[in-house]
Amino acid sequence: MATDSSATETPYPSTPSHTLEVRDLHVAVDGTPILKGVNLKVSSGQTHAIMGPNGSGKSTLAYSIAGHPKYTVTSGEVLLDGVDVLGLTVDARARAGLFLEMQYPVEVPGVSVSNFLRTAATAVRGEAPKLRDWAREVSGAMVDLEMDPAFAGRNVNEGFSGGEKKRHEILQMALLRPKIAILDETDSGLDVDALRVVSAGVNQVRATGVGTLLITHYTRILRYIEPDFVHVFFDGRIVESGGKELATILEDEGYARFGSAEPASV
Repeated sequence: MATDSSATETPYPSTPSHTLEVRDLHVAVDGTPILKGVNLKVSSGQTHAIMGPNGSGKSTLAYSIAGHPKYTVTSGEVLLDGVDVLGLTVDARARAGLFLEMQYPVEVPGVSVSNFLRTAATAVRGEAPKLRDWAREVSGAMVDLEMDPAFAGRNVNEGFSGGEKKRHEILQMALLRPKIAILDETDSGLDVDALRVVSAGVNQVRATGVGTLLITHYTRILRYIEPDFVHVFFDGRIVESGGKELATILEDEGYARFGSAEPASV
């Protein structure tokens, strides 16, 4: 059931084409191997869902691509448009066009959402957005995510509910306009209404041609964010790949049958 995702053309031919390619990636944490040879290619306009049980290495993949220092890459490559980003700092990877939506966003006391967003946009875009244009841009994005305008004056993630934290993450994604977005369990901690709104925000950004890597345990978010490809992660490897129908099979059958599977060709 393996699928060669690189053979599928982006549905957004008018936008610049970008590609994230992970080649034989091995990653360890405190000397313990976690990723054991991951191969994956995500192109502009494509959405790849990574599904698997707890402890299979899904979040390790996300944070390794983003450059978290806890995760030690022992071999392999992570290429963005053909350039290996593993030698870049976290902020340099973000400026290059990688975006990570975190499962557990951290609080930043004393820094308002508005200032945080403008500082991040300045770093990524290379110049500070004009204040009038920026205010309009932020306001529009917040309306799309059904966020109260007063939210912009609050300190980053301080006292935020789970839904507010996730909306703030997707607000960042909408404003920073990455080439490739990695979403680590976006549906975690969301009620049905918040999931619907957050998913709609993700879909709006996806419609611009952003390549998306969506990590999740459950199929419920895939009812709102439809994947082009689904990959099963087990014991630090991708063991099977297919279309969106694979998610339904996983919901019905679970992951037990992948215990002795060989790596998939992706």
